[in-house]
Amino acid sequence: MNNVIFLMGITALISAAITPLVKKLAIKVNAIDVPKDERRIHKKPIPRMGGVAIYIAFICGILLNISQFSLDDLGIVIGATVIVIGGVIDDMNELRPRYKLAFQIVAACILVAFGLKVNVITNPFGVGGEYINLTIIGIPLTIIWIIGVTNAFNLIDGLDGLSAGVGLISSLTLLIVSFINGRADAVFFTTILAGSILGFLPYNFNPASIFMGDTGAQLIGFLLAATSINGAIKSAAALVIAVPLLALGLPIYDTLFAIVRRKVNGKPISQGDKGHLHHRLLGLGLSQRQAVLIIYLINAILGGAAIIAMQVSSKKAYFLLATVVVIITGIAWKIGLLHEEHHK
Repeated sequence: MNNVIFLMGITALISAAITPLVKKLAIKVNAIDVPKDERRIHKKPIPRMGGVAIYIAFICGILLNISQFSLDDLGIVIGATVIVIGGVIDDMNELRPRYKLAFQIVAACILVAFGLKVNVITNPFGVGGEYINLTIIGIPLTIIWIIGVTNAFNLIDGLDGLSAGVGLISSLTLLIVSFINGRADAVFFTTILAGSILGFLPYNFNPASIFMGDTGAQLIGFLLAATSINGAIKSAAALVIAVPLLALGLPIYDTLFAIVRRKVNGKPISQGDKGHLHHRLLGLGLSQRQAVLIIYLINAILGGAAIIAMQVSSKKAYFLLATVVVIITGIAWKIGLLHEEHHK
């Protein structure tokens, strides 16, 4: 545990030291977020591309503990590098959605090529055995999972410190889950990621002096999606689906609600709107900080549920997940995340 605290502290210091330099670089290359429409909450231009600082700190953390590096880890690093390259290009020139997707597909395929994929899951029904072997189906499911979570963290990045803070809480959740499972490699990765985000967060929290941009939001989503496959398992045998769906639940559910909402309103899925959870909270009169802290709390509760799901039987874990989904869906319907558009 002392090693975990030390490694997290070191990566946090590296990230904190590098962020001002990345901010200067972003200004120099004109990677600036200029508010152009009503969906933008900030009112003045802010440098983005802050995810580069998180990436550099993450790589430094790996180099500091290179003895624990494995082939799976190499795949994650190469995939993350592809994500960062695409993110930097997007933060500078605003890539079209299909080009963003291309980078994400390449990164996900790299993970699969290095052997990191979902092969076996626990059986939620208990009929025909305790586990379900996915065989070749595991490959497309892994790619869909990686791309989905990557985009979910990108879409939730709508307020100062929101995606970074949610990523930090989710990292700590997966760290605990991985520790419980004795997955040293996953503990190693989540520790470094948590530290890298922690050092950046003070610059990104309201009022933000730098945004993480697509570079950071996609990087965090990608790394958490990959690590959840590598560490959120039971008895080193099968993926407990309930765990990552709870640990990373908030951005996933917010994205799913956005898809439903846009379909109901006859809008393209890729078209942005002001119907996300943070928009609803702001609409209730909360400040940016208050809205972000409430979302942090919700994410922490889901993280606690994920840790509980990790320690109970598979049936109980899936029942817990189903209960949480029903409650969240009910609340989402009540506050208009699924069907309403508020124009102000």
